Amino acid sequence: MRTNMDFSPFYRSSIGFDRIFDLLGQAPSQNSDNGPAYDITKLGEDKYRIVIAVPGFGENELTVTHEPNMLVINGSKPDTEVQYLHRGLALRPFVRRFELADHVKVDGAKLENGLLIVDLTKEIPEEMKPRRIAITADAPGETSKQIEGDVAA
Repeated sequence: MRTNMDFSPFYRSSIGFDRIFDLLGQAPSQNSDNGPAYDITKLGEDKYRIVIAVPGFGENELTVTHEPNMLVINGSKPDTEVQYLHRGLALRPFVRRFELADHVKVDGAKLENGLLIVDLTKEIPEEMKPRRIAITADAPGETSKQIEGDVAA
């Protein structure tokens, strides 16, 4: 059973988190998952890996696309005129989407033993990293300089 949460109380004390609250509100339910199985692992402080089980798919049948804040993985087999007596392999087309945080880049993808491995790195630009701001105080006897406007009398 799915219930929608009201995030409006958080809007009063947070700035710029609108996208996160939207993502939480739109989170897919676990029961609607019909794509291939996958793992997401954290390899280091800023390194991640997605491993997707794609048995039976070749490199030319898979596409990995990095869109803004989204990683999209498609898999599709070409149609063949084969008469199956039993069809147990799930080789149906799939699309798997992963929402990416800001500044996450895709380092590369490789197909190994039926597993698609996608490596990711979070690279925060230097200007966005925390920095210490110096605090200055007026020396005794000095007056503050007025930048603009009239002096109130």
